[in-house]
Amino acid sequence: MSKGGVAAVAQRRLCGQAGALAMTPNPTPISRPAPHVAVVGAGPAGLIAAERLASGGARVTLYDRMPSVARKFLMAGRGGLNLTHGEPLSRFLSRYGSAALDLCPSIERFTPDAMRAWCEGLGQPTFVGSSGRVFPTAMKASPLLRAWLARLGALGVEIATRHCWTGLGPEGTLAFDTPSGSVAIRPDATILALGGASWPRLGSDGAWTRVLGAEGVRVRPLRPANVGFRVEWSEIFRTRHDGEPLKRAALTFEGETHRGEATVTQGGLEGGLIYAASGRLRDAVDRDGSATILLDLRPDLDLRALTRLLDRPRAKQSTSTFLKKSAGLSGVAIGLVHEAHGLALPQDPPRLASLIKEVPVRLAGTMPIARAISSAGGIAFDELDAHFMLRRRPGTFVAGEMLDWEAPTGGYLLQACFATGIAAAEGTLEWLAATPRGAAESGGALE
Repeated sequence: MSKGGVAAVAQRRLCGQAGALAMTPNPTPISRPAPHVAVVGAGPAGLIAAERLASGGARVTLYDRMPSVARKFLMAGRGGLNLTHGEPLSRFLSRYGSAALDLCPSIERFTPDAMRAWCEGLGQPTFVGSSGRVFPTAMKASPLLRAWLARLGALGVEIATRHCWTGLGPEGTLAFDTPSGSVAIRPDATILALGGASWPRLGSDGAWTRVLGAEGVRVRPLRPANVGFRVEWSEIFRTRHDGEPLKRAALTFEGETHRGEATVTQGGLEGGLIYAASGRLRDAVDRDGSATILLDLRPDLDLRALTRLLDRPRAKQSTSTFLKKSAGLSGVAIGLVHEAHGLALPQDPPRLASLIKEVPVRLAGTMPIARAISSAGGIAFDELDAHFMLRRRPGTFVAGEMLDWEAPTGGYLLQACFATGIAAAEGTLEWLAATPRGAAESGGALE
């Protein structure tokens, strides 16, 4: 969660128009003394907002409650920083479901191609993986973050860590708890980019929902997204297969099928295969108390081909050995078949093949939001104007996971955080250019 500088663009595009964010100086810089803008939250949305604001002529201070910035961003990059996705934009936008129309203008303005250009402008080339996901060549977040922070420093962005935002006061005042006590500031405008409620130990704990809720802002409850699910495994399965990967599988639920990998844990199932369907699964669990998925453990084979493989003499092989050698099932996959259908599996090849291709697993609940990759819910879009400003608080803008949207993993999360951060920053610059500033020209701490 740092600060960054993306250059500006002449005009805000409407959804469906062509083009991407131009990396050029702001064509209409603010001529009067530089206004002070507070950006609260030093994650990707806050960092890119700070960069865009500073590039547009604002004086920017970035506040964060943690001792250092971009902690979740760094954590996300440990296994390979998935920046965005290379699929066609129309397909890309569909990944945001019911929020696609609200996010469309900002993502159309800062497209996946613009994201790649921005990254490469920081000296970090990118590549498209076999799945279409886009990564920096270095794969890690740390080199990108170092270059980003250097750019922010060159733009004059100041960073104030250990500042925990506690509320809004009159005339745009912001209150913070700091190691030195309570502090109040009155910037000319504010961008809130405080994230959702996943991985709270990295900085985003969702406490802002109470603050804005008290202001009358409609906030939908934060819920886990891209999350694992609880499964009531038998003791023998839990003990034997905890931590084992299910490397090739397909998940079907309510007529929708996903392929990928999952991991068995003591408490349930996690991994990309589960996350891909987690929104619908979560809603079903919330509605019905549980949800049953069907796992195909050999999705690369149709039923007839798998039946042929199983139609072989067993000799003296145990069932597990036979399934491993004939059907190519891993130990954890064989365990799942037994878990669902019992130890006495049918000898008949067609029936056995059917069981392998339809293994029911009952999901008893979601994992806690603190363990989710992201969160759903947040500020309803109708609480914002077209520039991401809160209608109830003129001069206060919002970006990132604070807004009511969710998306699967695959680069969609970061892309929307960046795009809304830039949109909020551009909205702030437009608002400042059109609005006389108040008494707190200095934007400093209040006496």
